[in-house]
Amino acid sequence: MKNDVMIYFENTQDKLPITYRLKLLVRHAVCETLDYEGYANDCGVSVTFTDNEGIRELNRRFRGIDAPTDVLSFPLFDYDGTEEPPADEFENMLGDVVLSLERAAAQAEEYGHSFEREVAFLTVHSMLHLLGYDHVNSEEEEMDMRRRQRAVLERMGLRAEE
Repeated sequence: MKNDVMIYFENTQDKLPITYRLKLLVRHAVCETLDYEGYANDCGVSVTFTDNEGIRELNRRFRGIDAPTDVLSFPLFDYDGTEEPPADEFENMLGDVVLSLERAAAQAEEYGHSFEREVAFLTVHSMLHLLGYDHVNSEEEEMDMRRRQRAVLERMGLRAEE
């Protein structure tokens, strides 16, 4: 499936370099997730790279949790994965992904895999949230989301262990 995806990048941190290769990796993760999910509309996604302090502030403000996390997702509409919104809704912006690169680097080391694999995983995870999936309501939802994450990472040629 081929669709046109606009990705708007922003960097609000200075702890890790934002390379062209990193942006390509994030683009690949976004596009593979959309393809895997059969999302056919042209669309846009905003991706912000931040650090632990930046994501902690967003987590506190929007979720009431005063602690850093690895990734936050801010969908622009409720999408349950069963039907696509009209192509012109919000000019088809799916929403915002905010990645703590500082946290991603620490988790990659903790889990024993590459920084790139962790960033790809977090991007896929966040994209699934933008498409309406969740993992906090039930064990079934969590297993379904894990299955989708593994499948997309495998399509990307990345080790899919979590």
